[in-house]
Amino acid sequence: MADNGICTEEQINAVLTRLAEIRGRIEAACRAAGRSPESVTLMAVTKTVDPVLINTAADAGVTVLGENRVQEFLSKREFYRPQAEVQFIGHLQTNKVKQIIDKVTMIQSVDSLHLAEAVSRAAEAKGIVMPVLLEVNIGGEASKSGVSPDALPALLRAVQTLPGIRPDGLMTIPPPASDEAEQNAVFARMKQLYDRMAQEAPLHVLSMGMSGDYEAAVRNGATLVRIGSALFGPRVYPQAAV
Repeated sequence: MADNGICTEEQINAVLTRLAEIRGRIEAACRAAGRSPESVTLMAVTKTVDPVLINTAADAGVTVLGENRVQEFLSKREFYRPQAEVQFIGHLQTNKVKQIIDKVTMIQSVDSLHLAEAVSRAAEAKGIVMPVLLEVNIGGEASKSGVSPDALPALLRAVQTLPGIRPDGLMTIPPPASDEAEQNAVFARMKQLYDRMAQEAPLHVLSMGMSGDYEAAVRNGATLVRIGSALFGPRVYPQAAV
């Protein structure tokens, strides 16, 4: 996939329009919670998105990109603006850690000691320290990755002892909510858990909230929201070869 200008002017303008709306909504949510808008980082989630549109967001001041898939990231990264910081947010297999360890600035999806140890070894081999977020399965869903809230304290303590890796915060993908009250309840539980863990380690990142619920996440203390389809439009997945 190349940054070859194949996107239309209409698509580019749509991204800029959506970005302005998202920023306005984040600011309003911050005001409602008595927070500064500067306390929230807007991450552009780039799965299936053409680099032209990704660079449109980067040129408009979005400085953090979120990648879900190792191979897709490696195929697109050379086309990204140099000022764009890339973090990995998808499920990460231990055998792929080495492929990205020196190409991203954070791994948000560390959900086990086994994966943390793989990150530690790969980072040490490169002479770097990799910031990570511990992924929490706040809804206890069998279909999602993440450590349980009950197991989180032990995982945090174990990760703190590893070289080459630094736990900077927590990340979660909450279960679908039927209404705003349910959204708020889940995010509030996650914030309470984050606050407890921040007493044991110098955490400063709470990554929660996506396209459908980022305003509720901000009102409940998110410091980073991961926005994909609300910014770039509905995802278009490549058709499988027949």
